[in-house]
Amino acid sequence: MKATSLQLRVAISESSRSGLSDRRIAELLKASVHTVRKWRRKAQRGEILNGPLGRPKRGALSSFPQEIVSLLERWRTGHPGWGAKTLRAELSQWFAGLPVSLPGQASIGRWLKQTGRSQAYQKRSELPKAFRATTHYCHEEWELDARRYEQAPTVGVISLINVNDVYSRAKIHSFPCFLGEKRACRRPTTEDYQLFLRQAFLEWGLPDRLAVDHDSVFFDNRNASPFPTRFHLWLIALGIDMTFGRPGRPTDQGMTERSHQTWFHQVLEGQTFTSYDRLVTACHQRRTFLNHCLPCATLGEEPPWVAFPEALTPRRLYRPEYESELLSLDRICAYLAKSSWFRLTSPVGTIKLGQTYYSLGPQWKRKETELIFDPDQRLFICRSQGLEKRFPLKGLSVQFLMGEMGSLAHLKNVQLVLPLSWEEWRQTQFCLLPSGTTL
Repeated sequence: MKATSLQLRVAISESSRSGLSDRRIAELLKASVHTVRKWRRKAQRGEILNGPLGRPKRGALSSFPQEIVSLLERWRTGHPGWGAKTLRAELSQWFAGLPVSLPGQASIGRWLKQTGRSQAYQKRSELPKAFRATTHYCHEEWELDARRYEQAPTVGVISLINVNDVYSRAKIHSFPCFLGEKRACRRPTTEDYQLFLRQAFLEWGLPDRLAVDHDSVFFDNRNASPFPTRFHLWLIALGIDMTFGRPGRPTDQGMTERSHQTWFHQVLEGQTFTSYDRLVTACHQRRTFLNHCLPCATLGEEPPWVAFPEALTPRRLYRPEYESELLSLDRICAYLAKSSWFRLTSPVGTIKLGQTYYSLGPQWKRKETELIFDPDQRLFICRSQGLEKRFPLKGLSVQFLMGEMGSLAHLKNVQLVLPLSWEEWRQTQFCLLPSGTTL
């Protein structure tokens, strides 16, 4: 029914006094006959000013039978995760074959919102993006990716982590990450990737960009408003931009995806290694053959280091013992200032950014908040429904970014333990990095 203004009501009343029929009045005033009849009768009773203007608000689903509303209430109470689409499908199944008019998905959605049953969806935001561009020189951009799990006889389950130089097509490094004796007990961690890249940095220097996928080490893929991971912040502090491929598009790192097969056929397939160290040595030796001797079709059938001998010279030197001096927290602050984040606070008024929790106070409980970063004061500014709070960035330090190597970097004497576990072996490698040797 069309909403009625006071002017329309008065016009209906005056027209009815002149003896015009309801249909004629409706034609003249371009209104519904039902509307004219309703307000003509109210005018005769002196009720033209009674009631709110427009159609009375009775709420969502008020025009449907109470049985349908009761069913929806029962289903929603028993299954809080069912949304409007699911509830509409359940109604269709329940009343299948019966001549019953059912509410649409949008109407059920309005009912959920009106009754306070709708879920609060977190607003989305994106990290500042470093876009991939055409490379013009060696070590400008590397591609990094981990191959699926492989069972290496007598060694265990491994995942080959490979990195390649985009411009020269050179195989920079291949690192067999140990995941378990007989089955994969874990995934490659931030510390694994840091050890792998430090070995590559030590030999070939720092690239300008690193292209990766959306693995959880690189990207907070469980959050609609992602915060940079520790691995990402570490690269930013080193002055390395990280670019992300599109989700579900492995072709965005096509060169490295193809190199997985190359490494498998050249090193792993049909081979047995007496120890993990033998496998590491085999990868290192085969890399020399792939870069110096194996023709590359995209380089005119020349090996990468023959076509681009300048790839043998690092552009940005790196030494692990000086890493703490290379890391710049100002770069991280400038990066954080480019973005904003949305968080729904917990029942006690806390939020989580990265791996750090922040307490905002009880007055902030269950609130949708927006956060921005002030790089000058290194403070987060949190706002929600007229509230504002400022708090410092927690835990960000050079030692935090360096991970396991942070506690070892400035020790003059280190007593190495027997590498009885993968973590102990990795820490031993961190200690040996400054000497340029590995086990």
